[in-house]
Formats: sequence, C-alpha cells, structure tokens
Amino acid sequence: RQRLQTVKKKMVEKYVREESMIRGPKFLVRIRSHTVYENTSVKLFCTVEVNVTGHADLGLLSPLTCVLLCLRRCSTDDTAQYTVVASNVHGQASSQASVIVKILFLSLSLSAAMLPQIHYTKIHITFLEKFGPVFASEGGSVSLTATMTLNPNLANLQPEAQWYRDDTRLSDSKWVKIETGRGVTTLTLPHLYKDDEGLYTLRMVTKGGIAEHSAFVSVADGPPPVPGAPGAPMDIKIHDANRDYVIVSWKPPNTTTEGPILGYFVDKCEVGTENWTQCNDHPIKICKYPVSGLFEGHSYYFRVRAVNSHGISKPSRMSDPIAGLRVHGIIRQNKLTHIVFYTIDPPGAPSGMYASETDRTYVVLSWKAPAYSSRAPMWYYIEKSMAGSGAWQRINTQVPVRSPRYAAFDLAEGKEYQFRVLSANMYGTSEPSEPTGPIQTEELKGLSLSLCVPSAPGQVISTRETDTSVLIQWAPPKEPNNLIGYYIDQCVKGSKDWTSANHKPHKSTKFVVSGLTTGETYIFRVQAINELGLSDESQESAPLSVKAALKPPSAPYTIALLNCDGHSMVLNWQKPLHSGGAKIKEYYVDKRRAGTTMWREINIPPLTERVYKVEGLTEGAVYQFQVYAANIAGLGPASRHSADYTCEAWNMPEPGPAYDLTFCEVRDDSLVVEWQKPHYTGSGPITGYQVEYAKQGTSNWITANETAVSHRFLKVTSLEVGTNYVFRVRAVNAAGTGMASMSSDAVVAKAVPGAQEMSCEVEQKTGDIVFSFESCQMSEESHFVWKKNYKEITDFSKGIVIKTEGSHTKLIFKNADKEDFGTYSVSVTNTDGVSASHTISAEELEKMLALSYDIRHPVIPLKSELSYKILERGRMRFWLQAEEISSNVTYKFFANDKELSGPNHMGHDVSTGVIEFIMDHFTEENEGTFTCQITDGGGKAQSSLVLIGNGKRLCGLLFKCEHTLACPHFSEFLSVQVGDDCSVTLVCKVANLKKESEFHWYREDTEIIPDVKPDLGSGVCKLPIKLFSMKTAGIYKATISDDRGKDMSQIDISGKGTMISNLGSPPPGSSAADLVISCTATGIQLQCHMKYYTSEMNITWLHGLTCTVCGDPRPQVSWLKNGADVEADDQHAISLDQGKFASLTIKGVSMDDSGRYTMIVQNKYGGESVDIVVSVYRHGEKIPEAKPTLTPKTIIPPKLPIEMPQPKTAPSPAPSSPSPAPPKSPAPGRGVKRQKEDSHQCI
Repeated sequence: RQRLQTVKKKMVEKYVREESMIRGPKFLVRIRSHTVYENTSVKLFCTVEVNVTGHADLGLLSPLTCVLLCLRRCSTDDTAQYTVVASNVHGQASSQASVIVKILFLSLSLSAAMLPQIHYTKIHITFLEKFGPVFASEGGSVSLTATMTLNPNLANLQPEAQWYRDDTRLSDSKWVKIETGRGVTTLTLPHLYKDDEGLYTLRMVTKGGIAEHSAFVSVADGPPPVPGAPGAPMDIKIHDANRDYVIVSWKPPNTTTEGPILGYFVDKCEVGTENWTQCNDHPIKICKYPVSGLFEGHSYYFRVRAVNSHGISKPSRMSDPIAGLRVHGIIRQNKLTHIVFYTIDPPGAPSGMYASETDRTYVVLSWKAPAYSSRAPMWYYIEKSMAGSGAWQRINTQVPVRSPRYAAFDLAEGKEYQFRVLSANMYGTSEPSEPTGPIQTEELKGLSLSLCVPSAPGQVISTRETDTSVLIQWAPPKEPNNLIGYYIDQCVKGSKDWTSANHKPHKSTKFVVSGLTTGETYIFRVQAINELGLSDESQESAPLSVKAALKPPSAPYTIALLNCDGHSMVLNWQKPLHSGGAKIKEYYVDKRRAGTTMWREINIPPLTERVYKVEGLTEGAVYQFQVYAANIAGLGPASRHSADYTCEAWNMPEPGPAYDLTFCEVRDDSLVVEWQKPHYTGSGPITGYQVEYAKQGTSNWITANETAVSHRFLKVTSLEVGTNYVFRVRAVNAAGTGMASMSSDAVVAKAVPGAQEMSCEVEQKTGDIVFSFESCQMSEESHFVWKKNYKEITDFSKGIVIKTEGSHTKLIFKNADKEDFGTYSVSVTNTDGVSASHTISAEELEKMLALSYDIRHPVIPLKSELSYKILERGRMRFWLQAEEISSNVTYKFFANDKELSGPNHMGHDVSTGVIEFIMDHFTEENEGTFTCQITDGGGKAQSSLVLIGNGKRLCGLLFKCEHTLACPHFSEFLSVQVGDDCSVTLVCKVANLKKESEFHWYREDTEIIPDVKPDLGSGVCKLPIKLFSMKTAGIYKATISDDRGKDMSQIDISGKGTMISNLGSPPPGSSAADLVISCTATGIQLQCHMKYYTSEMNITWLHGLTCTVCGDPRPQVSWLKNGADVEADDQHAISLDQGKFASLTIKGVSMDDSGRYTMIVQNKYGGESVDIVVSVYRHGEKIPEAKPTLTPKTIIPPKLPIEMPQPKTAPSPAPSSPSPAPPKSPAPGRGVKRQKEDSHQCI
C-alpha cells in the first residue's frame, strides 16, 4: 500500500499539466503590399498578439510584437509575394503582401507603341580553338579551353562565359575552377570523379545573342583497390535531414566488366576531422540508406563504397556537408518568414505514425511531432510488436531519437510488425501513440513491381553522327520501377570485349557515343538502372560503321580575283572546310553591284571547278560575288561576299597572283606548300616564284626562298613547333615580282601524331624499286594520291604499279630507268593531312638500278673456272667448282657451241660444288672452245675453256697415257691461305708421284727456291710469302714432272693487295699493339708495334694541342688559326674537361694545317692568350731542329672596371700542391713539328 502511494506521488511530479486557457497567435496589424522603383528600400511591418502562459520570460517574442523585414536597394529580382507566419503550440496565423519593383522609364505613362525600340549591340563571337571530347579516368584532371575573337571588342560590353554540365550551371567550387578573360575561358576539373562526366557546354552570353559550344567528357573508373572490384558509386545526395537523422542516396556504378554488386557500405565523417566511420555493419542492397545517431548541430560528410565478390570499391566523392538541423528559432527561406513561440509544457503523444519506406530487413518510420513549446529537450522512444501479439519491445534504448523519423533495423524478412512511439523530456514520458497497422517487411520472392529493377530497354537504334561518334536511341523499359537512368555499352563487331560508353547514368533515351575509331564497325546495348540495381541488357543494335552523317557542305570562302580584261573577271575560291560527308559536286556563283541588295545567279549549269570566268560585266562597274557549294545531301550556305572588285583591265607588266595554296608533309619544323600558276602572266613568261610566310596575327612577312624557284612547290624549313603560320606566293617575270596571292589558311607547324616517313628500297626477290608508306590515319573514303615532283602520277605505261592494302601503299617501278630520279610524294585524303615524300637523286638511282640488275640477273659465284684433266685410257675430264649449289642445279656442256650429251658421263657434288663432264676419247677434231652453263634457282653461271693448237700435244699425251702409267698431276690446284697473323701461303696438292718426280715454284716465270723443300711424301706443297704486299703480287706457278709427263697449276694474285681482308681475315691494322711512350737519348718517342706491316699501309697520326686553365668564375676557352675562329667539325675536336683541361685535336694532319694557333682563355676579370706554331712537312723532308723558346703570353684586360673586395684578414698561405696533369693528347704524325704543344693558363 505504501509502495502504491509512492508511485502515485511520482506520477504527479513527473507530468506537467497544460493551463486551461489555450489560444493561438493573432495578427493585429498585417503587412501591406508595395510598388516601388529600382534602388528604393522597402520595409514590411506587422504586429502579432499572442497569449503566452506559464513562464513568459522564456518566449522569444512579447505578447504584442512588431516584426520588421527591410529590403534595401530593391531590384526587379525582389518582385515577389512575401508571407509572414506566426505559430505556437496552439496554432498559427499568416499574412501576405506583394512587392513590385519597376524600372523607372517603363513607369512613364506612354503607350507601348510610343516606347522606343531597344537595339542591342550585336557582338559576333568566333571560336578560334574549341575543346573536343575528353576521355579521362578518376583521379586525373581535365581543362576545357576555348579561345575566341569578339567583333566589335568593346571593353564595357564583354560577354559572360557560362559553363554547364548536362544543362546544370556550374560555378567555382572545390571541384570546379573557372577562369575567363582576354578572349579565353577555361574550365578546370582538378580532381575527377565519375560525377564529373557529362556534356559540357560553354555559352558566351551577350545582349545580342548567345554563342555556344559543347563536348562530352568521359570519366572512367580508376584502378580498383583489388582486381575485379567494382567501380565507385556516384551522385551522393542527402535527403530528409533532421536533428539526428538523414537519408543518403546514390547511383550504382556500371558493371560491364565486373561482377554484380552485392551491396554498399555508407561512411560518415564529422566536418573538421578525417575520421571516417562505417554506418552499416552489413552491405545494404539498395541505393538508399537511413543514417541515425547524428549529433544535433554537428556537420557531416558522407560517402559510399560498393561491394562484389572480388572486394570493395574505392569510395565515392564525398557529399556536401550536412548538419543535424534545429527546428526552432526564426527561419527565413526565400521570401517566407517563420516565427515560432516557446512555452514550457510537457510533451504530448505523437500521432500519425506510418512506414515511409519498407525493405526486407528494416522499416523507416515517420510520425507527427506533438505540440511542444518547452525549452527542455524532447526525444522519442520507439516500440515494436509482432502483429497481434500485444507484447511491446522498446528498440532504441541506447540512442535517443530527436527527429520524427527512425529506421528500425534487424527485422525478420516477410513478417508483420506494429510500431508505436512515445515522446519524452526531462519531466517525463507521454502516452504512446496509436499503433500502426500491420507492416510487413518485403521478401526476396514476390517483390512488388515498385521494388524490382527495371525491365530491359527496348530496341536500340544507332545512326551516324560524325566520323568519330554515333547517335544511340532506344525505347524506355515497359516497367521503369523508379528509373534513375541508363548505361550504354559498346563492342567492336566480331569481338566480345564490351566496354562502357558512359560511366554515369544517363537520363535521356538518346546518347552520343564519342571517341570511336573511324571506319570501325560497332554494336551497342543499353541497361536501365534504379536504386535496386541494373536491368537485363537490351537487344544488341545492328552493326554500324563509324563515319560522318551526310549533310550539306559548309560555305566556300576567300573569293579571289585572278584576272580582269575589262569585260570579264576570273574568280577562284577555297573549298568548304566541311564537305558534309560526301564529295562536293557543284558550285554556284552569284553577283551583284556594290551598294545593292539583289543577288543574281551567274552560272545556270553548275560548276565543278573552283575557277570561273564571269563574263558580260560592265567596264568600270564595281561588283561583289558569293559562292554556294552542293553535295548529294543538298545545297550549303552562301559564302561571305567578296571584296569590291572593279571591272578594269589589268595591264601591269608583273604577273598576277598565284592561287589555291595547299600544304602537305607538315612536320614540327617544316612543311611543303604547293600552288597554281597565275592566270595573268604580265608582259612576259613567268620565270619563278617566291614564297612568303608570317606568324598568324602578325604582318612580319619572311621570304622563304631568296632565289625564285621554277617549280610550283617549296619545302619551308626552320619553323617553330606548334606555331600558326600563314603563307602567300608571288610570281616573278622579267619585269619584276608580281602581286601576292591571297593569304592561306593558318597552318600549325606540328606533325600529325603517329606520322611516318616514306621508305625506298630494292625488292630482294624481284629487283623492283619500291616506295612504301604506312598511313597513321584511314577512313572508308580515304585513298592514296602518288605524285612525282608534286604532280599526280597518271601515266602507268612504263611499268609503274600502285598497290594498296589497308593503310599500306606501295609505288613499284618494274622497269625503272635513269630518268626516274626526283621527289616522290604521297598524300592520304580524308585525314588530318597525312603525307610524306622521298627524294631520290640520280646517283642514288644509279646504284639502285645496278642492285636491281644484280638481283634480276644473279650470278652463281665460282671457286674455279672450267679446267681439264687427262685421265687414263685417253679420257678427258672437264670440271669446275661453284661456291655453292643446290640439289636442283642443272647444267650443260658445249664443245664449239654443240651440246655434249651422255648423262652417264656428267655429274655434280652438292657438298663440294664440283660439276664435271668426262669425254671418253679426245681427238684433234675435238679441239676448240668448251663451255659449261649452270642454272640453279634464279642464278646462272658460265665458264669456258679454249683448247686450240694443243690438240696434237693433248692427243700425244692421251696416247702416251693409254700405253704407259698415269702421269703425275695436281689433285688440288693452287689456292691461297691467310693465317691469323696475316701471313700468306700458297698451297696445292699433287698425286701419282714417284721417287724421280720433281716439284718447282715460279713467280712470273722466275723459279723460286723456298727455304723448305716441298713434302712430296704427303703430296701437300706450300710456299710461304713473307711480307705479302703489292711488291710480292704476281702470277705464281707450280709444276710437277717426271719421265711420265708434266702437270702445271697457276694462280694470279697480281693487283690483289687487299686479298687478305677479302678472304675474311682481320684487317692488317688490327694487329697493332697499344701505343707506347719511350724516353730515349734523342727525346720522347711514341711507338706502336704491328705484327703485319708493309710500306703500302697508310699511317695517320692525330695531332693535339692541350692546355691547363683555371679561373674563378670558370673561364671560357676559344681557339684561333691565323686569326680566324676554329669551329668544331669532323677534322677539329675541341674539348674542355673538368673545366681545366682544354684541348684542340686535329685529325688527319695535312700541309694545310700548318699555321699559328692561338688559345684564348677569359672570364669577367680578364684573361690571357698564347700562340702555338704548328708546322707540317711532307713525308721524307728534313725537319729542322726545334729550339726551345718561351712562348709569350698576351694579357687581356677586363671589359669593365672590377672592384676587388679587400679581405678583412690576411689569409693563411695554402699548402702548395702539384698542378693536375692534363689529359693525354694524341701523338703527332709523321712530318709534324710543334713549336709549342702544352701551356698552363690561370686567371
């Protein structure tokens, strides 16, 4: 009983009872409307009466309150309806008034017809450089820049640069930087995320209109933290922010190449810290998550990470900071003012609780807060119950809820729950609200359509846009299910390598896919997205080849006058910059008198050329002209009208203007310009042309060729890379230099990326001379144009063939001759100026023709010519030896032009290259010329042997051999062997010897007695030749004889002093040892020992002058010869090692190198010079004795007076040390006498 009384007492103390008198606020004086002019101030007043009971001192306003809103210096933007709202826990009241701000002159009592019409200054904006599509990755940076010209360019009427991304205006922020000024505007994205992807549009806004340009910026996923991990989510948004509760939403990444998304993690970080904490313990499967437990008044960042089976993605870009909001105070938002009154009351029971969002494991609950005016903090308790059980469980015992929203987690899937809420403050807890009806969590099976991914999009249609982009269109999904956007994938036809065309959901059903390869064929597909994920892929589009869509061409431009005879004018114009994707077929020309507006068509039949003679003009009249271009898609716009041209006959003696300037072979520092000859030649024939050029925007014209060229092309060199130039051409005749052509379009000195040069070679198999070129750019409409001396090659009667395969082309000369030298060039149409050339001189062509002949007429090299050998029984053996033969070799033997038959008597050995024919019976009738013809593949060889006048002797020998034993003979004929030490030895081998056989050596029919007798026992005979040189060259013979007969072998090595190197041995100079310096009684000697040396060898010494210099600052060194500067070239090498050792090396010293050499060493404090006399003598001349003399030095004073600072204290003497030795200089050559070689200079 006592316990019951205590509980009742506590309950009375816990709850605060409301007063019996309750009344809402009331406006005693309402705000009134105002109409004012610009720059006028407006004050809105109202008076509010409110009954505040209890503690009146706790309210913000008194019972009678005046509220003031002041609008200072109003503008037209302040025109609006203004509302003031006063509220307390018992109700609210409002008052409205309008404020109209007028422009002063419009308020005058004039009728609309009497008002003057406003004519804005029309500013023409021309974009010089535009930004194009950009393809980047997350983490990088991108700058979009556009340069433009303004006409007129008025300082007080500068256009406003407005940047948009997908029609959303951009401004300076952490993620976007915009700079505008002086005709240039730049937008920079310093740290890319996929949120930055989109169509960027620049709008230059003036009073007279808008000029705009757009380009797509693609931002791909950066490298994932783990291979196979998904891309980062994007577009983080914060919704329904309350005191301690927000909802975070995002968009899912594309998963074209990654596995499906399993869920997401949401992270938060309080502003001012770098501590990111994960909000959810388990991945959330939809792209929305309620985050509770925030601190009121604190600001937070949020980010999201995606999860798949491979790992977790990089975090998304963090959201803008969001704060836990207070719901009391005075809040002004746009033109609405809220006034809230505070009282001290206990909380009432919340009401209207419902489920605003339902998932499989959580429910987001919302309710209406009770009327509350106390300053004491209020919070909520949420309770749940299984439907129908009646057992209630409080679910937020740890964290108080201060917002009228709460996400109840950890619910069972597919179960029904009921919820209720209680409000509480420091004084107690309210009664619970009415329970909700049964709320069922979702199940994975049987989800409603609103909780499913969208169905697949409909048919995908691709159409041509430009030569690098395609327009994709598709039907929306039949079941959008809260559609967010679309992802587009692309794939080259024939492959399965699908890639993402966009990395941020695209909202429209149209998308331009950029960055495609011209001429390539692609297919496309689309996926729809909502917060639950991605739909199935749509059906693939039909394959489409990328090329520009057909449209009418742009306007021609730069109409030039080429000639006038008083009754007609010859006009020329530049072809349109854009052909519209088809060949321009027709041109139309209009004329009018200057000062009139009526244009008249001149040519009824359309023109196909860009030169036209307008006839029937009135002499002395002034005309203007305009030109249209047309293609298969239609007629393009008219060109800007020409300048005023007066119809007066030209009679000047100088030539008229050249025209139609074109460019090719543009490189970083050069280009080739071509032109057409003038229609008006003046008083005499044209003898040449001069080309002038200037940097764009300047008038400083430079003549590229001081001497006029007779041909109509010129290669201009010494250009600055990346600089824009304009060109013009003047024709020259005997009367002088004619008028300049119209200035060309600007061309930038920069090579096309990936550009390659042309090559020229002789085909090794056919012997054809071939020019080859590989293009770095190609399209379906591209073709190669070959020219000789920049005139298109059209005559193919001389065996000229052009072969093209893909991007590779060849110009082939089947029957080239000596007249085919010149410059050959090739250009590729429908590209960014891809072209190249190659110049072949007459000397180079002659060498190539010789090589071509050798390839087409190959000769099988022979080791030995056709020879004979007498065999036993009257037979004769004819044989020769080739360097190499194959098993397919064929051959024929002829005697006096009659083929010798008998396959059983012919044969060959592939391993040795020997081919032979054996004649069974040789008679005097067989004497004459014997020939062997060999064919092996494409190679041929022929060798002949003359046996005339020796028939009787041979027959006698054959007769003798038939009746006696075989004669001694050479089994291997004479050959030359070269050793590693460059020694030369003649070697041969004899057979069928006996004791009486004699062997002899001869040179030029003079017998040689060798130091060592021939070794007839082994049959190998050798003759060493000491110091082989031109003196020992000649015809060497070897004979073997006895009573049975005699045989001879000879070899001709006359005139073959270079035989050693030709036989594959190391060159004689390689046997030289290192250079050695020796001190002798007569002086210092430089020696080099050679294993092999002859008097025919040329010896060259390099002469060097060296000197050691010093100075502070480091001095500069220069060299003079007889007062003239010595420049470094192939003969003179100048060096300064370590800033101390200066040297001048003279290579290949000759008589011309004699003279007085001066070395000058100098810095800002002055310097010195020293003279060195070098005398060069012919080989064999007597060198006079050199007398040592002191070389005088010349002091060079400083250019300006130098104030030398005085030291504060005398420095201690430095320890002496020897000067560093200069580097070794090459030894002087023979016949060189140096009066002074080394010197030491200090400054």
